[in-house]
Amino acid sequence: QLSDLQKMTELPLSQFRGVYLPPVLHPLNKTLVKGGKWKDVDSTQEKRRSFLNDFCKRYNSRKKLPTHLVHLVSRIYVEDRHKVLYCEVPKAGCSNWKRVLMVLNGLAASANNISHDDVHYGKHLRKLDSYDLKGIDTRLNTYTKTIFVRDPMERLVSAFRDKFEHPNSYYHPVFGKAIIKKYRHNATDEALKTGSGVKFREFIQYLLDSHRPVGMDIHWEQVSKLCYPCLINYDFIGKFETLEEDANYFLQLVGAPAELKFPKFKDRHSSDERTSAEVVRQYLKELSKEERQLTYDFYYLDYLMFNYTSP
Repeated sequence: QLSDLQKMTELPLSQFRGVYLPPVLHPLNKTLVKGGKWKDVDSTQEKRRSFLNDFCKRYNSRKKLPTHLVHLVSRIYVEDRHKVLYCEVPKAGCSNWKRVLMVLNGLAASANNISHDDVHYGKHLRKLDSYDLKGIDTRLNTYTKTIFVRDPMERLVSAFRDKFEHPNSYYHPVFGKAIIKKYRHNATDEALKTGSGVKFREFIQYLLDSHRPVGMDIHWEQVSKLCYPCLINYDFIGKFETLEEDANYFLQLVGAPAELKFPKFKDRHSSDERTSAEVVRQYLKELSKEERQLTYDFYYLDYLMFNYTSP
């Protein structure tokens, strides 16, 4: 794909200089925001933007791109009608965000009627890496770019619960079998055969293993490696902890239809208790003090970038 793109365009990468550090903190266009009720949300937003911008200036002394532009934007979804770029962070409201993008794009009348499979396997939305380099550059420089993040440890535990504590035809045979085989002594033939029943501590051993038996997965990859927040200058930083108000304010900013509101429902396993700080505490009890520290270290950049308190 990369060589095809290079053949399609002779634009030198130097033309994409404006996308990278030092990032310029462009003011948000608030002309479409109606009513005075968004004052507090807007104030919080400006603080988050400034914080990330200052962090990136302090900590990023990199002079050249660590990877090709096409890879940097591979997690970013495009909505051309309202000129929106959304970087997908799994376990931070991404399923409902994709539903919203489908409605904005005219692919559905309501976010409430779109199934989980349609969202994730329907191929309705385009990603930014599917455009040529000029198309990528134009959108990065003119569209409103947003990212929604979540407390790293909550996101991690949420991913574990979703993928390993419920039947799953992909994560159990692919990840589960490999994890049980490497980290469980005296594993039963049944466990090795199905990959079901992975324990949280085994999952953490896999996460922290530099020779992990299967690769990383977007559900527990660091946000710093999914969305490159110090390379791509996001205009809006939403948080899962304030998801609805952040999302609905963002929809105002981009001129979404007045009737479109961010969905409130839990996408899957709706009867399960949401992964809260208390739920996370119960899971972290299964780890040694050293394992807890190493897990925090693994997500250290995410904690710093988005100003989350260390657990």
